[in-house]
Amino acid sequence: MSKPLTRVASKKSPAYRPTRLQAQDAVRTLIRWAGEDPGREGLEDTPDRVTRAYEEWFAGYREDPKALLQRTFEEVDGYDEIVVLRDIRFESHCEHHVATIIGRVHIGYLPRSRVVGISKLARLVEAYAKRLQIQERLTAQIANTIDEVLKPHGVAVVVEATHGCMTTRGVHKHGASLVTSRMLGAFRRQPQTRQEFLAALDLRGTGSAVSALM
Repeated sequence: MSKPLTRVASKKSPAYRPTRLQAQDAVRTLIRWAGEDPGREGLEDTPDRVTRAYEEWFAGYREDPKALLQRTFEEVDGYDEIVVLRDIRFESHCEHHVATIIGRVHIGYLPRSRVVGISKLARLVEAYAKRLQIQERLTAQIANTIDEVLKPHGVAVVVEATHGCMTTRGVHKHGASLVTSRMLGAFRRQPQTRQEFLAALDLRGTGSAVSALM
C-alpha cells in the first residue's frame, strides 16, 4: 500500500518561508558582498539583530487588517457627521529597495450606523504599513478595508510621506514628499463633503501638497 504524498512548499511558493538561520546566513552574504567581514566583533551579532528587526518591521504580515475593525459601536446618539483621525504617523519600507517610507495618514469616514474605536484605525494603518509597500497601494488598502468592513456612506484617506529611495540613493532629493489620496462614496461624489474633510485636516496654506486636493 503506497504512502500518501506529503506536499512540500517549493522556494517559488508563497507558503515557503526560510528558517531564521537561513535568513541570518543571507544577511552575512550581503555583508560580505558589501565588502565587510561578518565575523568581526562589531558585525558578528548583526545577522541576528537584522532578522529581529525584520520581524518588527514586517509584523503586518501576521495581522488580519479586517479583523481589527470588527468590533464597532452603534450607540452614538444619532451622530451622522464626518469622523476624522489625522496625523497617524507610520514607518514602512518600499518594496523596490527596502528603503524606509516615513509619513502620516489622515482618515475620514461618514458613518452609516456604526463607528469604530480610533485606536483600531491606527492599528489598521500599522497592519498595512508594516509590510513591503508602495504608497499608492497602502492608501488604497486602508480606504478599501474601512469601506468593506464598516460600510459607511464614504471613506477618505490621505497619505503624506517621504521615501528613503529618493533621499538616500538615486536622485538624492531631500525634502520631497509624496501625497496620495483615495476618496470613496460620498467623498468622491460630493465635493462639499470632500472639502469638509480636507478642511478638517487644517493643511491649507501650510505648504502641504494636500492643499492642491481642495
